[in-house]
Amino acid sequence: MKKFLMGIVGLCFSLSLFAQSVYDHKEAFNPQFYPYPGNDYRSASGEPGPKYWQNRADYNITCTLDTGRHSVSGNVEITYTNNSPDNLKFVWLQLDQNIYRKDSRGSSTTTETGGRWANANFTDGYVIKNISAEYNGKSFTPKTITTDTRMQVWLTEALKAAGGKLKLNIQFEFVIPEYGTDRMGRLETKHGIVYEVAQWFPRLAVYDDIQGWNTLPYVGAGEFYLEYGNINYTITAPSDLILAGSGELVNPAECYTAEQMKRWEAARNSDKRVIIRSDKEVKDAASRPKAPYTTWRFKIDNARDVAWAASSAFIQDAARINLPSGRSCLAISVYPSESNTRTAWQRSTEFTKASIEFYSKKWFEYPYPSATNVAGIVGGMEYPGIVFCSSGSSGKDLWDVTDHEFGHTWFPMIVGSNERKYAWMDEGFNTFINAGSTKAFNKGEFDSHGFFDDPNSEFMLKWTFGESMDGLYNIPDVIQQGNLGVAAYLKPAQMLTVLRDQVLGPERFEAAFKEYINRWAYKHPTPWDFFHTMENVSGEDLGWFWRAWVFNTWKIDLTVKDVEYKNDKPAEGADISIETLDKMVLPVTIVVKESNGKQHKVNLPVEVWQRGAVWTFAVPSTSEITEVIIDPDKILPEAERKNNEWKKKGF
Repeated sequence: MKKFLMGIVGLCFSLSLFAQSVYDHKEAFNPQFYPYPGNDYRSASGEPGPKYWQNRADYNITCTLDTGRHSVSGNVEITYTNNSPDNLKFVWLQLDQNIYRKDSRGSSTTTETGGRWANANFTDGYVIKNISAEYNGKSFTPKTITTDTRMQVWLTEALKAAGGKLKLNIQFEFVIPEYGTDRMGRLETKHGIVYEVAQWFPRLAVYDDIQGWNTLPYVGAGEFYLEYGNINYTITAPSDLILAGSGELVNPAECYTAEQMKRWEAARNSDKRVIIRSDKEVKDAASRPKAPYTTWRFKIDNARDVAWAASSAFIQDAARINLPSGRSCLAISVYPSESNTRTAWQRSTEFTKASIEFYSKKWFEYPYPSATNVAGIVGGMEYPGIVFCSSGSSGKDLWDVTDHEFGHTWFPMIVGSNERKYAWMDEGFNTFINAGSTKAFNKGEFDSHGFFDDPNSEFMLKWTFGESMDGLYNIPDVIQQGNLGVAAYLKPAQMLTVLRDQVLGPERFEAAFKEYINRWAYKHPTPWDFFHTMENVSGEDLGWFWRAWVFNTWKIDLTVKDVEYKNDKPAEGADISIETLDKMVLPVTIVVKESNGKQHKVNLPVEVWQRGAVWTFAVPSTSEITEVIIDPDKILPEAERKNNEWKKKGF
């Protein structure tokens, strides 16, 4: 009976201990994590399945830039291939320019609340002048329904599954907004306007095996989800303008003077920047072709989008990028005279080259023939082969924005995740790889350790795990604007750092992360494909990890609960109890110090938390314990560290 009563007392005592914590080990380690099994399209291992499919969109675009009206007008021919197993009675197009209309959903929401994606002025959005279709050798004028930033195109007969091809021809026009949701716009400089043009032609929405048509409207914060294909585009503009665009300029001899062509070719073979058009030449009419208009022809293969820039104010320089395969491409920078200083845009090509060479060697080779950095009104925005960065950036700020925007080549230009839904899968993954590039650049020239550079600084942790912080698993437009920098960028980067350094170790993590990139290059992964891949390649069940970091806003808060000696004799060893007070758990390191100077370092795996909120472990002490420290190196993302240390009175 006494033994039974002691058991009851012990049970009550343990329950009282548990009540002090909000941690539930059955919730944290619930085995039911994946919502659906693997199938022929997406394997349970995280790979594309044997019958994985995605549709394809190829574009041929011709357009004209009218600098008097600040407008773009042109025609896009879209060849859409339906590789899905479904017959499609209609297709959906994205009409992103419609966000700049006064009556758009974005204007009614984002612009009203202000911030980075607010419109400074309104336009009429797209003016669709004509649309025609061709299928099975028959041409017709389709019925269309435009709803905000989307247009539904009804077909006269269903587009057949498994390879049916549809051609659409759309004649369009729009005015370039002055400030277009920090993704495009116009910048006035002393030598002319800098035009940054993006989301500029009607593009196919994605039809996939997860949701069918992905038709979330473009309202500001959410970015893009697009099909891959080959894109050829030509832009006719006044000859005093220099243009730069995604992909390869296929007719440089028609766009540059003979002298500039010599410099262009020299840049292809130079690791140092070569000036193609100097500051002094910007106002020299002889630095441009004599004809009133020039047509610039670009192409890019296996890409999801294109963007371009144009200005009479552009200085231009370039240098060779060396890639691991032995192939090379061209780093190009265009910027106005106001940005032409030694600490600013004169280093842009150096930054571009270093960034792309690092990521190509570390993760996956850069696929495009050029990488162009444009100085303009946009603070920072990425497109295949071209990025827009602030003309006012310099020094570390310019390195950071250049490196970040070109890092997006890998997420989501190569690994084509759904940015409209899952910002953490592109912004966060990119922010994570940026840390490696910054550390490597010029012996760590910009590798500072301020609040934002150290994810485990007390400042960052209180922000990352603050009570009002949104979780990762929200669409960007649901996350509060003030929280997006953490929820989409910093916290997922912090998550991957913890996964690498504290859970898997660098070797297993990098093998799994590289495999994820290779498996899903030029495809459309979901969060579950990423989770499956990381687990299968690393050999770890990580449901507990994703549940804490991605699907919840759990925190980690550890404390030393008790120190007891065996038989009340320090020389016979001690039992030390630690407790998790909150819901997130991780592997943990504890240092135990004795009065005789001896120290013990104990590494506990995450599985100790499968038993409950309290874990007790033995230490072979030979004298009194003076101090117990949880996470002595401060590597856990724990905002409250004051309770991580136990000290014997008097020490």
